[in-house]
Parts: sequence; C-alpha cells; structure tokens
Amino acid sequence: MTESDFYQHVDETLQKIEEQLDEAETDLDYLISGGVLTIKCENGSQIIFTRQTPVRQLWLATKEGGYHFDYDASSKTWLRDSDQATIKTVFEAAFTTQAGEQLSFDI
Repeated sequence: MTESDFYQHVDETLQKIEEQLDEAETDLDYLISGGVLTIKCENGSQIIFTRQTPVRQLWLATKEGGYHFDYDASSKTWLRDSDQATIKTVFEAAFTTQAGEQLSFDI
C-alpha cells in the first residue's frame, strides 16, 4: 500500500467515526487533527486513534490497552495484527465500556 493510499484509508475511517459520534447520547468531546482522533468521554476517559505512517497501521488506545490495526484491502477494513479482530468490534467494545453507551459504528 502506498503512503497516499494509507492516508486515504485512515482519513476515511476517522471521518466515518467522527460523523457517527454525533449520534451518541452521552456527552462526548472529540477532535481530529493530523491523523489523530481523540474522543473524551463524559467520565474523563479517552479513546485515541493515531496514524502510524512508518508501519502503515492505525493504532487505538483505550483504558483497556493499545491495539494495532493493518488495513486489509480484500475486506476493506482494519484488522488487529494480533488476532485479526476488526477495528469495528474492538472500538465498539471500548466505546461501550468507556462511554457507557452501546453504539454501532459503520467502519
């Protein structure tokens, strides 16, 4: 994957997440800047996505831990490098835990 393709996949993913955060009922603050999406939950915890260009990964930091995702072109989604779990599954679980609300994300 070229660097340009990588940036495009990350940017599209973060924009989709940002758009869907507007549907949350809990009080959230979020900001995308320079390939980083920071979500501040009502309870003070944070969920942070960061673009890692040198390794072509999207990283997710939650209070449960940090996760690394590689883009899979065949499934058009991000898969966790350790067990191939989708970014959707991992993020939705973290969001439910930290924001206290279940929300389905189309990512």
